[in-house]
Amino acid sequence: MNLRTSPDYENSYPIAGRNSGQEDIMLFSEFAGYADQLEQISGRLDMIDLIARVLPTLDDAELPIFTRFVMGRIFPDWSPQKIGIGPNLLYDAMTGMIDATRNDIIDDINEAGDVGTAFEKILLTRKSESYSSRSAQTATIQKQLFEQTEQMTLTSVYRDLERIARAGGRSSQQQKLNIIRSLLSIATPREGKYLARLLLEDFRIGVGEGNAREAIAKAFSVDSSLVEHAHQALNDLGEVALLAKRGENALCDVHIRIFHPVKMMLAQQGTISGAIADNGEIAAEYKYDGSRFQFHKSGDQCRMYSRKLEDVTDALPDIIVMLDSATDHEVILDGEVIAIKDEKPLPFQTVLRRFRRKHGIDAISKEILLIPNIFDILYLDGDTLIDRPLFERRRLLERVVTGHVAPQIVSDDSGVIEKIYDEALALGHEGIMLKVPGSPYTPGIRGKNWIKIKPSVDTLDLAVIGADWGEGKRAHLFGSFLLACRDNGALVPLSKVATGFSDEQLADAYEILKDHVISRSGKEVKFEHFLVFEVGYSEIQKSPNYPSGFALRFPRFIRIRDDKAVDEVETLSGIRERYRQQSGE
Repeated sequence: MNLRTSPDYENSYPIAGRNSGQEDIMLFSEFAGYADQLEQISGRLDMIDLIARVLPTLDDAELPIFTRFVMGRIFPDWSPQKIGIGPNLLYDAMTGMIDATRNDIIDDINEAGDVGTAFEKILLTRKSESYSSRSAQTATIQKQLFEQTEQMTLTSVYRDLERIARAGGRSSQQQKLNIIRSLLSIATPREGKYLARLLLEDFRIGVGEGNAREAIAKAFSVDSSLVEHAHQALNDLGEVALLAKRGENALCDVHIRIFHPVKMMLAQQGTISGAIADNGEIAAEYKYDGSRFQFHKSGDQCRMYSRKLEDVTDALPDIIVMLDSATDHEVILDGEVIAIKDEKPLPFQTVLRRFRRKHGIDAISKEILLIPNIFDILYLDGDTLIDRPLFERRRLLERVVTGHVAPQIVSDDSGVIEKIYDEALALGHEGIMLKVPGSPYTPGIRGKNWIKIKPSVDTLDLAVIGADWGEGKRAHLFGSFLLACRDNGALVPLSKVATGFSDEQLADAYEILKDHVISRSGKEVKFEHFLVFEVGYSEIQKSPNYPSGFALRFPRFIRIRDDKAVDEVETLSGIRERYRQQSGE
């Protein structure tokens, strides 16, 4: 079977006008066909095999695009480009093409449970009707557009999505709307399904980074560990696929790039005794209750990125000045910003106010004092350092950065480490981080080389009232759950929980809840109120995002409380009391 023209796909949606001159160009209809096949595959290995058979057939322009698209991503993870499309704009684009209101579109989405599936159905059943039912002038324009436009290719769709991301100014929404309508007006129903999902970056076919990395390795017969390492350094599996196509030598010759942020290394929970037993000598640092940052400097240019790799340079001019003056070298630094008042750290949420601020920067800079704490260096004067051991990176950090370096103690004595832990808590920090001195820096990886030590986690029993569909391999299950506490007989939303679940637990929750859905809206569903979750959390925060006025920081699923009824869940007054005790108010 020629993978570029799948018989299954051709039978479902024949491709008009295919000729020998088009054989080496991937049409978007072909991509949509592969996406449909992948969505129907349940086995991970079969999914990897299909992608691996497609990748070698792509040219150098198509390969990175296909690799990102199949994961539901448009641009490299490091890229500041954002598509900036919300559901309402997408709904407006569709209502402009057919005789329907936005509510009609939403009803179809609620029925389908997914925007892409709904758009496929709408285009299949209503598109032809719209040409006859709308005004003659509108129908003529749409018909001409359809007849005069070439079939969409993978690369032409990507270029249009780039145009959407670049749209700016007061007319940006209209510019985006026009491009989306142009794409949908020539899309087949199946193309419309995956265009809609791409535009919302919610692809739902179950291909995550792990599957994509394995497919790249298999497609080009290279070591999967080299693919993973290159991905850590470049933060773009599209570019990694191109390097894999050239061979293992190309994958070995990768370097971190200034102003291309990489994912931040993560820690897992553990104990002091366990870390020392496993490693002997261990490096201990304070665990700050702030926001991670990645600072890039080259010459007189400086940029700062958040944990989500968003550029926050303009929001934190005072921090930029501090870090810029701390070194004369070209560097990428990893650290954490904390808010300080009366020489004591303030809660994490205070820091977020600064990170999120877009206006009134000078005023809030005076109101909320931030201090950076630098604990790692990833790049120095052209050299990538992530593969070097921590003790060597630390030595380089202390040599080239003159201020704001976080204190560190190295010891194999549990008594010494316990003393640092007690000191950290007394100073108002979250706890300590324990790091293996000989370990590399592994971007985006949560492993045993970094261990976080914090006080035991508190738990709450809360009602499950809604959910969002999952992503990647969990796309066909509920991925995060909306939780509520009780207040005078009503259930009031308090937080969402998306971590702590095993695949089996998520499947169990889906089976329990699937027949109790009472409404759908895009990715969101609402349930009848009957199920209780026990969840852990690090702290309770005041929050305007939920009607309760509070939110849980780092909520984590513990278990389903089959033994508890909804009228036994935590009360809002109880939440207020916990917050009061925690904050000392």
